Amino acid sequence: MTPFPVSAGNHQRLGANHDGSGVNFAVFSEHATKIELCLFSPDGKTETNRLALPERTGSIWHGYVEGLQVGCLYGYRAHGSYAPESGHRFNPNKLLSDPYTRAYFGQWENHPRTYGYDMGSSGGDLSFDRSDSAPHVPKSVVSDPELFMDLTQGRHRQCRNDLIYEAHVRGLTQRHPLVPEDLRGTYEGLATDPILEHLQKLGAKAIELMPVHAFVDDSFLLERGLKNYWGYNSIGFFVAEPRYFGPGGLMGFRHMVDRFHEAGIEVILDVVYNHTAEGDHRGPTLSFRGLDNASYYKLLAGQPRYYVNDTGCGNTLNVSHPFVLRMVLDSLRFWVECMGVDGFRFDLATTLGREDHGFDPQGGFFDALRQDPVLSQVRMIAEPWDVGPGGYQLGGFPAEFSEWNDSYRDTVRRYWRGDDHSAQELGSRLLGSADKFGQPGRSSRSSINFVAAHDGFTLADTTRYAGRQNAANLANNQDGHHANFSDNFGVEGESDDADIQARRRRRIRNMLATLFLSQGTPMLLAGDEFGNSQNGNNNAYCQDNEIGWVDWERADADLLEFVEALSTFRRAHPSLRQARFLHGALREGDGLPDVAWTDFTGGSLHWRDPGLSNFCLTIRCSAEASWSAFGNDCVFVAFNRSGEAMEVTLPIANPGWHWVRGIDTSLSAQDANGKVEAATAPVAACSVVAFACNPDGVEA
Repeated sequence: MTPFPVSAGNHQRLGANHDGSGVNFAVFSEHATKIELCLFSPDGKTETNRLALPERTGSIWHGYVEGLQVGCLYGYRAHGSYAPESGHRFNPNKLLSDPYTRAYFGQWENHPRTYGYDMGSSGGDLSFDRSDSAPHVPKSVVSDPELFMDLTQGRHRQCRNDLIYEAHVRGLTQRHPLVPEDLRGTYEGLATDPILEHLQKLGAKAIELMPVHAFVDDSFLLERGLKNYWGYNSIGFFVAEPRYFGPGGLMGFRHMVDRFHEAGIEVILDVVYNHTAEGDHRGPTLSFRGLDNASYYKLLAGQPRYYVNDTGCGNTLNVSHPFVLRMVLDSLRFWVECMGVDGFRFDLATTLGREDHGFDPQGGFFDALRQDPVLSQVRMIAEPWDVGPGGYQLGGFPAEFSEWNDSYRDTVRRYWRGDDHSAQELGSRLLGSADKFGQPGRSSRSSINFVAAHDGFTLADTTRYAGRQNAANLANNQDGHHANFSDNFGVEGESDDADIQARRRRRIRNMLATLFLSQGTPMLLAGDEFGNSQNGNNNAYCQDNEIGWVDWERADADLLEFVEALSTFRRAHPSLRQARFLHGALREGDGLPDVAWTDFTGGSLHWRDPGLSNFCLTIRCSAEASWSAFGNDCVFVAFNRSGEAMEVTLPIANPGWHWVRGIDTSLSAQDANGKVEAATAPVAACSVVAFACNPDGVEA
């Protein structure tokens, strides 16, 4: 062993911080009796030193090791009580990763030695395992501070109701024929010209990446010969997932962010701070459990051997604890300041806002975000539910958050499927869901509208499958959503019937048109713009293969062109992208209502008809907004769910103005545009048509 001088160091910065002469180590543990720092050989195979951290300040154990260099490999061993029935699971035989490490050396293994208890013992998790886990876990790495210079000046800011594109790092590029082979499935691959040009043509102003925090493959998946593809099983909140590294390693992530910013696209990360990869009481001891189980996790009151499972993933991170909250905030700031990202989508966000008395939009987590000078400036999106008590909180988050609106998804699918009473609810969804988000201080942009997301059927599969087809997940087809509100048009899966194919294509166009013509913030699942299918698998979380990857070779070019036209139309009309909710108030500039609902003759709509299929919507800029900011922009949309072609009466245009058809789901993108010469216009069966009111002389 090489002797290293060890001194007290300081507790201010958690993690391993190199200052040019040595490394300061600081780690939180409220209940440990001793924390040992273990140093390893460059190949990670041999423990070369074991040094007790000499000082404790409050709950922070710390020490300064002189002479250690950048790249040094290390881990911790935590001593204390192994008493699962009291909530403590200290086992110094288990090497623990540093919660603040920014890199790993080596890989996680699904090995019995990573468990704090003897898996072969009849005592289960109450037993104690004395085998060393070090050979089977990656080592934490002392990072070069020069790699993480402040990037806050490089962030790109967009209007918060522009198109978001949800994608998986590997899945988006793995099958793209124009992405270089060595870059497919990597951060660098996402930043190649073919991907950037595709997003720019779509008009996407933000890419929302599924988890890139380092994660672990679940043991039950490995035992089935599968992997955790989606990544919602985090273990390193400061570590970029290494399986997506390309030739540039970690710098490939920074390069990706820079390229997106140069292209005018924000980067949003889907983050999982609600649970960790250590699972329930039968899970492995990898980091948090071994450092301080009773602090990092929420334990059952009166039965602290077991974990609160508000996430459905075995455990729940205890964000109410000040040092756990600090870790989450430090992690978020790291990705903003050091990695350049622009915002976050919080998985199972209700968990983060649940206090002892229940979900609280004024709780500690939200208060901390509001007060943080960095995080208060970035985009925040909530997945507003979990499986805990009172878990469904759509519309209940603070005004600083937007929220995934699953009610929007379900309503659009139900309406186009033909469900009774769905038209009435669609009316609210089209106008930004004021019934969900209309509280003081919130805007229609709060609603993240989507018709498909990673979790569930792709948009194409909602028209091909009546039920999930998840046999490949090896769970007896019992996993995934039950309620998909899908419609297979009489044939499950692929069909050679030309009529069925045409009806499916039209349904996809209708749902996409509804999305782009709605108030709120649209989100598009990668591949939905050209009809990507997962063969009916609505829970492809473990399918790191052709099922989960986007199939570019079978892209529907006509559909892609149509979506590009939809996005262009939306960007051209500020009346479709308003922050204020529309309630039919009269505008001072012209005395016209900012929104009006009519039937196809221009008369009053019979809203109480449970089978209402056809209606029209006239959208003008809000009566509450500045007239000079928006002027006369006006869009008229006709929704025809029926199987019969109809004529629609257009509103009377102001003198010097005329109606132009901009979108028609029954026509190609090129054929849809055209001036309307008469007072009425045709609307094909099962279609959406959108018209814009233009000044004379302007035809597009």
